[in-house]
Amino acid sequence: DDKNPSLFFPWDFSEHNTGREAQLESQRHSFVVTMGRMHSRGKGISASALPYKRTPPSWLKISYQDVEENICKFAKKGLTPSQIGVILRDSHGIAQVKTVTGSKILRILKAHGLAPEIPEDLYHLIKKAVSIRKHLERNRKDKDSKFRLILVESRIHRLARYYKKTKKLPPVWKYESTTASTLVA
Repeated sequence: DDKNPSLFFPWDFSEHNTGREAQLESQRHSFVVTMGRMHSRGKGISASALPYKRTPPSWLKISYQDVEENICKFAKKGLTPSQIGVILRDSHGIAQVKTVTGSKILRILKAHGLAPEIPEDLYHLIKKAVSIRKHLERNRKDKDSKFRLILVESRIHRLARYYKKTKKLPPVWKYESTTASTLVA
């Protein structure tokens, strides 16, 4: 009886799982742990499932040169990499550019010298901060917008720090609210 671990650890139900405990134990291992959002309580666990097969579909009759030409054409029109991906998916039937070309959209744009100078997610945060600031010029007493602007700008600073560390932004790049509208214009 001295060797029975349940005497020392009464909360260990590994041998005695019956009924509800067994059901809870099986559920506990089936949850997907996801990262929470920075300034809200959401977990954001919904996502599309990527296909396991990493080869282009057999019905797709477009060559990788044509895909690269389309990507460059859309980038010259001023579309972002996400918008290019949506257009290729919806109107050309290319679910994933990487399966067809072997490289992602941004890498193709970099190879052709068409990549945006500011990463896309940072660009959209700056755009949001500019629109909130413009709103605050008209509505000075809007305290909630003032608070949201602080949150958005702190996200901008955090993301800029990451992009400087990974060399996607120059080390001297700095976000300033006064010059932000010229960045997104």
